[in-house]
Amino acid sequence: MSAIAEHGEHEPAKAVGDGAKPDVAKPAHADATGTKADAGDAKTTTADAKAALAAAKPDGADSKAGDANTKPDGADPEVDGADAEAGAAAAPTSRFRRRKSALPSTRPPGAPPDPWTAFAQTTDRQPGRIRRILRVAGRGLIHEYALVIYGSLLLAVALTWPALRYPVHTVPQDVWDPARQAWQVSWAGHVLITEPARLWQANAFYPERYSFAFGSSLLGYAPAGMIGSGPLAAVLRYNVLFVLAHALLAVGGYALVRQLGAGRTGAIVGAVAFAYAPWRLAQEGHLDIISAGGIPLALAMLARGHGWSMRYGFRPDRRHAGWAAGGWVVATWQLSLGFSLGLPFAYVLAALALVVGFAVLLRRLRRRSPVLGWRLLITDLLGMLIVAGVGALIAVPYLRVGDTAPAGTEIAFFSPPVRSLLIGPAESRIWGAPHAVARQSLAWPAEMTLLPGFVLYALALVGLVFSVWRMWHRLILLAAVLVSAVFTLGATVLDGRWTYLPLFGHLPGSFGVRIPGRLMLWVTLFLAILAAGAVAEFVRRAEHLAASRMPPWPGPWLRLTTFVPLLLILGETWNATAHPVVPAQPAEMRTVTGPMLVLPTAALSDQTVMLWSTTRFQELANGGGGFAPSRQSELRRSVATFPDATSVQYLRTLGVGTVLLLRSEAAGTPWERAGDLPVDALGITREDLDDDSVLFRLS
Repeated sequence: MSAIAEHGEHEPAKAVGDGAKPDVAKPAHADATGTKADAGDAKTTTADAKAALAAAKPDGADSKAGDANTKPDGADPEVDGADAEAGAAAAPTSRFRRRKSALPSTRPPGAPPDPWTAFAQTTDRQPGRIRRILRVAGRGLIHEYALVIYGSLLLAVALTWPALRYPVHTVPQDVWDPARQAWQVSWAGHVLITEPARLWQANAFYPERYSFAFGSSLLGYAPAGMIGSGPLAAVLRYNVLFVLAHALLAVGGYALVRQLGAGRTGAIVGAVAFAYAPWRLAQEGHLDIISAGGIPLALAMLARGHGWSMRYGFRPDRRHAGWAAGGWVVATWQLSLGFSLGLPFAYVLAALALVVGFAVLLRRLRRRSPVLGWRLLITDLLGMLIVAGVGALIAVPYLRVGDTAPAGTEIAFFSPPVRSLLIGPAESRIWGAPHAVARQSLAWPAEMTLLPGFVLYALALVGLVFSVWRMWHRLILLAAVLVSAVFTLGATVLDGRWTYLPLFGHLPGSFGVRIPGRLMLWVTLFLAILAAGAVAEFVRRAEHLAASRMPPWPGPWLRLTTFVPLLLILGETWNATAHPVVPAQPAEMRTVTGPMLVLPTAALSDQTVMLWSTTRFQELANGGGGFAPSRQSELRRSVATFPDATSVQYLRTLGVGTVLLLRSEAAGTPWERAGDLPVDALGITREDLDDDSVLFRLS
């Protein structure tokens, strides 16, 4: 019993009964040869324990543990138990003894550096603030729109050449209107620095009030007018702005067409067709009409801010209030340049605001998610208020200026006939000579030669049937072309009673909206969008055709053919614009103070006198161009006999104290001999400053 208890194995006694014989326990020291069965029972338990220990041991453990599992059935149980105990104790010791220690990760002190570290991987050093700024600037310099700006500037210099050949001495088209507008920019910059309260009380047209409102003010160019002084700086400034205005036309046209969904080639064709349409050559002397690039640029920024594209529709994830705010700022700047183009643009913005507002309201009534979002909605409301507020402030002095003639009469006179849409200006090198006879049939050719380009017409017609735009978008563009053409013709269609007159006929002449032909801007813009759709579709199919061929060798040639429309459009923009030399400023204009009158005086020559006054900005009775008040005609009639008692008294009544006579300019005018007549009896003095200048002092 002691041996069985030692090995932990004891069978419970069976119940006696049913003829069963009770088991008799065998002694632990029974003979191994005679009692093998009993000994085997005892060894089974020991072998099981050894097997468990052997299974727990790793490979290569002590061989003793393996021997315990292979002992014969007759082995001594005591020895087996002892071996099992020894194996159980040896198993963990053998495992820990055979585990290898980890290699050191650091070198001991004083050891030389490891040469293999030269080949180790190192983390990139994070760029500093200056390097990050330079990287952003570098990416900006090669951005798509940066390249567009570079190309637009180069194209503007080339297509307006030789505007920058002698930028200090010449102006485009004629010397009259450019001289006056150079004076306007100079005056705005000068007065905003010296005395902003006198902005609308310009030095010309003395003693008229609000004389700066006698035409488009170009107030948006005032920052440029703060740089430099004098006629030379004014002429240089005008030429630079003239070239930049053409570049902005191309940039704005590209941005709008691109935002609507056309590809790069289509956008380039549309931008060039819009910026350099042949009819613009007749307006090269009017910086306020050339400066229309803010219109498509503002529309493009507003469309991008609202996440809308004509090709891809409304995409809420692309909304951005910043772009919308920029669009409203550009629209405000465009309005500040003048009402000739700014007021029609304001009407278009109002119409778009009504359409968007109706769409938003309809969506809300259908219980859908908001279209604009609160941030964009607030941006739009503030933007519209700013545009309306700035426009109202600028309009106040224009409304205080008296009118000269009935609006209906002037609008009817300047309304072009339908055939004018096919007649090119004299400044066009391609269509100038062929259309010379047709221009003679027009009442005022300078404002009635409205050809946007025959290539543009052709591409727009193709765009009606072959385009990336959807069919209903093409129909809307066609309707826009027709409606804008009706407004461009003014009183020619239905006498303007239901078209032009209700929108512009009630405004005074100082607003400069009595020449309907200037709305040709919108006809050209819609035609350019149609043409861009056709070119973009042609490019898309050309790329698809080239990609489907093996090998795609026709690809480059097909891409080159996509630029054929661009070359044709550029051919029609070839100009023959004159660049006359501006008359030099008399030295006396830099010293004589006002109020003064310069003789001879006329509607055209007075504009040059206004430019000469940009050195001192002395008060001048001279003034011309744009919207000239009726008093200017009265002034010229009253001083036609100067010097005599009547003219001297009239000038004293106006407050004029000095008269400067320029002999070289007076030839062939009523003042040709004014410098030689006696003046002693008139109570005035005469001083010959040099061979060309005579100064009369009336007090």
